[in-house]
Amino acid sequence: MGAKSPTFAVFTKPWKMPAPELGAYLAGLGFTGIELPIRPGYQVEPDNVRRTLPLVTRQLAEQGLTVHSVATTPNEETIAACGEAGIPIIRICVGIFDEGYMWSMDYHRKTFDALIPHLDTHGVTIGIQNHCDRCVSNAMGLLHLAQGYDPKHLAIVWDAAHNALNGEDPELAIEIVWPQLCMVNLKNAFWRRDTGPEAEYAQWSTYWTSGRQGLASWPRVAAELTQRAYSGVLCLTAEYSDEHAADRLIVEDLAFAKSLFLEPACCAGEKGA
Repeated sequence: MGAKSPTFAVFTKPWKMPAPELGAYLAGLGFTGIELPIRPGYQVEPDNVRRTLPLVTRQLAEQGLTVHSVATTPNEETIAACGEAGIPIIRICVGIFDEGYMWSMDYHRKTFDALIPHLDTHGVTIGIQNHCDRCVSNAMGLLHLAQGYDPKHLAIVWDAAHNALNGEDPELAIEIVWPQLCMVNLKNAFWRRDTGPEAEYAQWSTYWTSGRQGLASWPRVAAELTQRAYSGVLCLTAEYSDEHAADRLIVEDLAFAKSLFLEPACCAGEKGA
């Protein structure tokens, strides 16, 4: 019997339609799973999470969609709501405050420690994700923060695009985070120069693009994960600088991602892809 294939999900940040419409729309695009933002203006808001998250999860399930994770700040109320709704992961990015890196890591650990009893009670995991800019941005930083925690309490969500923006080889990064990896984000980006060559100094910004076009080599990511028999969630985050093209690009990216995991051998050697 072959290894189990990964599950393809999508982060629903671009779409604010009511949950039944959202479920029907994303199922029509070919998804069976999602990550749901719990933020003001979305289907579930922080102030009503305990009441609405289980309801929205049921409405999405009626359309054939499983909520694999939510993106929000973990607290007792949100953890309880996720437990009631059967959602296993709360994804967060880990910021670095003005007090410095090590101070920030101690602060975050104290926050996680206080939440462990609630995570235990409700069977929920906090997934920490690498993020460029002033956040924990690389694989070793994620491992440094996660080490010492049971992966059922604190695990790692590895993001291919933010990894590439920081110049880290995906094979090495995946090796580092593998012991506590709970989910993988697939998106892509590149650095775009905002100033011309005559400027006093160069300024750069991030441009979010499709899976084929950025710094992150999805073929290399797929080859490494396939070699390791990864069978968890692959979340396409639907983040594009051209927001009006999101509906078209997410369909193309889903097809591209599926092709890589269905036929990984053809791309395993594409180090420069």
